[in-house]
Amino acid sequence: MSGAASAPADERLLRLSLVAVWLGTAVVSLLELRGQSLDLLTQAGMHDLTLMQGLIVGGAALDALLGLALWLWPGRRAYASALAAMLAMTALATGLLPGLWLHPLAPLLKNLPIAAALWLLCKRAPR
Repeated sequence: MSGAASAPADERLLRLSLVAVWLGTAVVSLLELRGQSLDLLTQAGMHDLTLMQGLIVGGAALDALLGLALWLWPGRRAYASALAAMLAMTALATGLLPGLWLHPLAPLLKNLPIAAALWLLCKRAPR
């Protein structure tokens, strides 16, 4: 199979891996609503439990919506929306906990290849 012929299959695999990231993040965020998710916001200096849980649930809802959009309605709009949301969440996380850039498991650094994948998919999507 030539490289050009395998491009749609490669793009589908890339897209589905991103779907898994977004849907998985939504589920894990809710499972950890009173655990790691809450701990991160507490480390960022937040103390209002209702606000923190609202932020976590809102973020999980956005992640789920983006994951579903990438899965069910792939195209420029979905890719650009996911890229914009990921960049905004990365900026917010950087402002709240800049040390996450130096974390050994690289929770923010991993956003660089995700951004590149979304950019590539967006560029290749039909207009």
